[in-house]
Amino acid sequence: MKTSLMPSDSERLSFTLKNVLFSPHKWLSQTPERAILKAYQAALKIGEIEKEHFDGKKVSLLSKNYSQNIFDCFQADVEKQLNIIKINLAEFKVSRLLLKGSDYRFLDSLKIIDEILNRYQNFEENLAIVNSNSPAINKIPTSSKNSSQNAYDSSYEPVIEIKSMTADDSKIFSRSLGRTIKKIKRDMNPRSEEQYLQNLRYSSRNTRQGIRCLILLILVPLLVQKVSKQFLVLPVVEHFRSFEKTPIFLHQEMKEEAMRELQAFEEELKFNNLLHRAPKISAEEMEEKIMNKANELAEEFYHKGNGAISNVLSDLLGVLAFAGVVITNPKGVRALKLFLGEIIGGLSDSAQAFILILFTDMFVGFHSPHGWEVILEGLSEHLGLPANRGAIFLFIATFPVILDTIFKYWIFRYMNQISPSAVATLKNMNE
Repeated sequence: MKTSLMPSDSERLSFTLKNVLFSPHKWLSQTPERAILKAYQAALKIGEIEKEHFDGKKVSLLSKNYSQNIFDCFQADVEKQLNIIKINLAEFKVSRLLLKGSDYRFLDSLKIIDEILNRYQNFEENLAIVNSNSPAINKIPTSSKNSSQNAYDSSYEPVIEIKSMTADDSKIFSRSLGRTIKKIKRDMNPRSEEQYLQNLRYSSRNTRQGIRCLILLILVPLLVQKVSKQFLVLPVVEHFRSFEKTPIFLHQEMKEEAMRELQAFEEELKFNNLLHRAPKISAEEMEEKIMNKANELAEEFYHKGNGAISNVLSDLLGVLAFAGVVITNPKGVRALKLFLGEIIGGLSDSAQAFILILFTDMFVGFHSPHGWEVILEGLSEHLGLPANRGAIFLFIATFPVILDTIFKYWIFRYMNQISPSAVATLKNMNE
């Protein structure tokens, strides 16, 4: 009897099942080595950038005299590689927890990766913008944690150090004297001019990034909302919501509004006919004109309903576009926060108090219910919803009160620490 060399169906099925069950375990067992290799390669790429363009030093504006645009290119590449390192290190740690065994072949690679991460620990400079009138704030260079890092990284990265003045210090030295002494120390520092230029560069770059992010946060959602409504959402809504098969009015209020307009048109025709200010028309002609007006109103409110439904979908796309800009541009959002903080911090105490009073009176003050009513009615009309008077009055009775409580707590908890003089000015202006 001749034995067949071809595997049977059961053997092929068993082989396939073994591959399916074994493949995830094989992939997981190779994950630590694969992740650490990717992180190591990203670290080597950063080292190549340092060696070729910055004489082996850290990528910094002071390491080489590059222009701002050229440095931004290097910075973007370094940040990209740092993100690759962080993602793969996280994957490496998780996969090591799930696997058994103790393989330490990757220690040399980890050592190089750690050197790169320690070197660029504060690579994303968050230059805080604070009130320059505060006596407890000094702009000073960062101090490295160990001497070896200082020897390698001679670049300067400015940060803000906030020192709290104790009661004993305030008794001995006045605030103005303390500021004078600190200013003399900064001026006597041989690197003071270099540090000032570095601060100025970072502030200029943060300002540009903040303004660019603000423009994107305004223009991108508006463009997405308008373009999607005109070319995507509205044609789809009009296709599925035909004039003959669907109701003309979305809700009863739209129907009542159309009937009021038709009634006003009919009364105007009769009034002009009685005053003989227009050519006298017969009852049949008047009925025909009223019928034509009714058809015009029906078509108008049909398109108005389509526009309201399109507004809901296109507004949702605009919100998603806004969220996408925030998520994909975290550096720009941080720069925008610093930029707005610099603008607000640069205002005088009376100007800050004026803005606070204007905001509170507009949204939580005595006249705010009328503004909220107009806003909510306009929003209901924009979205094609009936203006429920009960819901609007309930919102006005609760939300401004909650907002006022949150605002007062914010002034008590945070504003007193940031600018006590502005809070004092606010109390005097309210009185």
